[in-house]
Amino acid sequence: MTVQGLSQSLAARLHPLPRTKTQLTEMTRTGIGIRTAQVRPDRIIGQIHVYDGAGKGKSQAALGVVLRSIGLGIDNPQQSRVLLLRFLKGPERTYAEDAAIAALQQGFPHAIDQVRTGRAEYFGPDEITKFDRAEAQRGWDIAKGAILSDLYSVVVLDELNPVLDLGLLPVEEVVRTIRQKPEHLEIIATGRSAPPALLEIANLHSEMKPHHHPRGEKGITGIEIYTGAGKGKSTSALGKALQAIGLGISVDQSHRVLIVQWLKGGSGYTEDAAIAALRRSYPHLVDHQRCGRDAIVWRKQQQEIDYVEAERGWEIARAALASGMYKTIILDELNPTVDLELLPVEPIVEALLRKPRDTEVIITGRCQNIPAYFNLASIHSEVVSHRHYSDSGVDLRKGVDF
Repeated sequence: MTVQGLSQSLAARLHPLPRTKTQLTEMTRTGIGIRTAQVRPDRIIGQIHVYDGAGKGKSQAALGVVLRSIGLGIDNPQQSRVLLLRFLKGPERTYAEDAAIAALQQGFPHAIDQVRTGRAEYFGPDEITKFDRAEAQRGWDIAKGAILSDLYSVVVLDELNPVLDLGLLPVEEVVRTIRQKPEHLEIIATGRSAPPALLEIANLHSEMKPHHHPRGEKGITGIEIYTGAGKGKSTSALGKALQAIGLGISVDQSHRVLIVQWLKGGSGYTEDAAIAALRRSYPHLVDHQRCGRDAIVWRKQQQEIDYVEAERGWEIARAALASGMYKTIILDELNPTVDLELLPVEPIVEALLRKPRDTEVIITGRCQNIPAYFNLASIHSEVVSHRHYSDSGVDLRKGVDF
């Protein structure tokens, strides 16, 4: 059964409780808003992104941007070609994002190039070998040529930050080359311990800050939460979806993915185009459901349709969680939906406690008040925004930001 079938089967049971004007008036929290698919200017100047920190989600966020870029240019791949250059990730070892990249390369071989460098095992500053320096330089020579070639719309330098922190490449040269990039090019650097010189030229700097929940560590596996004010939450979830799809390529329906998006009504999201493209390539692996109005939803200004749409999405998600049909379920923007009091917390906690052990659940979105289901998370990354180009008046860009 697809998500459409789930939706139809649940329609008869969907009877959301009406909210009265008094109940709406009694909500006293500070208002927050969620930007939905609205007409907005689109910048043409590429920015420099840095994702660092000890929390999970850095490489996933980069993959999410890659997916958005490919989705934007699915009918004109020459305008959205991506280079994914992975430092410190030699081919002798398997990494979580390998499956995601395999899915991209099989579905869109014309849109993505990948290069891997380095050895497979972890090493510290006292264990650096001549091979490590040579591999770092090989990767950087490829990256430098790609940056200056004008062939790519996005260049991802995965794990560049620790390469620089280990002293495997000269920071000054790397920073100088990145500064000289073509005007349209987006550059994304990931990994822990980004050096100050790189952060100084970054237009966007998001830190993935880990949080630990004892209950999640003691038995509730497969629940990941990405929250915070920084960029990288939904993009990390998209990267996780790609990983699941990649794992399911060789075994039909073994890793089906459901993506439920709240507060994202209307049309025009480039992740929708990307997801549609993935469904075209892997129709048996991806289901997608959106709910919400094509408008910003503010606390104390909720409309009845906001409650109806929120509960419609949750009924689909709850049935999917109980069904065992999906190996990965992404609940995008569930956190602000709960924070806006469009959904109660208790049924979500109960559904997560009862989910199949091998079903992974990814929950995204910022919130002011931490809901109880955060205590179930085995992975919780808060995306802290240290710098965002939109704060300086720079327009967002389709295929990168939305």
